[in-house]
Amino acid sequence: MKAIQFHEAGGPEVLQYDEVPVPEIGPGEVLVRVHAAGINPPDWYLREGMKVMPAEMRPALEFPLIPGTDMSGVVQAVAPDVQGFAVGDEVFGMLRFPGFDGRTYAEYVAAPASDLAHKPAGIDHVQAAGAPMAVLTAWQYRVDLGHAVPSPFTGQVHQPVPITTGMTVLVNGAAGGVGHFAVQLAKWKGAHVIAVASGRHEQFLRKLGADEFIDYTTTQAVDVVSGVDLVIDTVGGSDSSRFLTVLKRGGTMLPVFFAQYDPEETARLGITVSNIQVRSNGPQLAEIGRLFDEGKLQVGVDSTYPLHEAVSAHTRAAQGHIQGKIVLTVVS
Repeated sequence: MKAIQFHEAGGPEVLQYDEVPVPEIGPGEVLVRVHAAGINPPDWYLREGMKVMPAEMRPALEFPLIPGTDMSGVVQAVAPDVQGFAVGDEVFGMLRFPGFDGRTYAEYVAAPASDLAHKPAGIDHVQAAGAPMAVLTAWQYRVDLGHAVPSPFTGQVHQPVPITTGMTVLVNGAAGGVGHFAVQLAKWKGAHVIAVASGRHEQFLRKLGADEFIDYTTTQAVDVVSGVDLVIDTVGGSDSSRFLTVLKRGGTMLPVFFAQYDPEETARLGITVSNIQVRSNGPQLAEIGRLFDEGKLQVGVDSTYPLHEAVSAHTRAAQGHIQGKIVLTVVS
């Protein structure tokens, strides 16, 4: 079969379109013919050698590696101990995350059945492949964590923040993968949603349910917003703490990417800061799938690339300002 793999860490150019063996399935697994594979930040973090992590925390990588965690496809074979899936079923999932053995940038993948759900009939394979990691991140932050594993970043077990009617939720980086699902889930729960992104994404986000829109290129949210119950910051970085001032006392900050906060400052403001590392969860995807079928969630697709053009797809990701998700198409 064909797959994308890399033999050394580096830029997009290290991705190669290679011939590799079709994987064999073990207990608890199914073989999936991949129709589409979603691209996520951990894919390029891995390709770069996990430089995003402190040197002392970086795992030892064994090359070659096939990247990818998210996929949608059709079941080709089922291990004898697997129940609930059969040959011919359309499925989607985020495989073996956290970890580096999802291997979804390929024509076939051996997938743990526990990581899969039946693909919602209301979305196609491209849309389904774009959903898992991003939507599970938003879901596990605020609806159901689904496990009791402490965050590796804080050592604490996150408590999902229940959103109730009338709450105000601000989403920074609202047009991206996690952000556009965070907007929709907050609206589904009855919140008043403020979306922060660049101006070209305004119509996209308003169609997804954003009640207010702030173009960060012309207006700083901290200058015009206050009294927010919850901030979901999908951008992170050294400037993330500026959003603390928009929260009311007793509010919550949920940083999706690496960000540092002064514990004394958050305590003084009465603000809770919490984060997670998203984990694979097929049953949660099955529950989320019903929202796709009911039309309560949509998948924004920024762009698609054939599998053999993974270099171009990763180059597009590096340019930023993504609207929804970038997806590799494997079966047309």
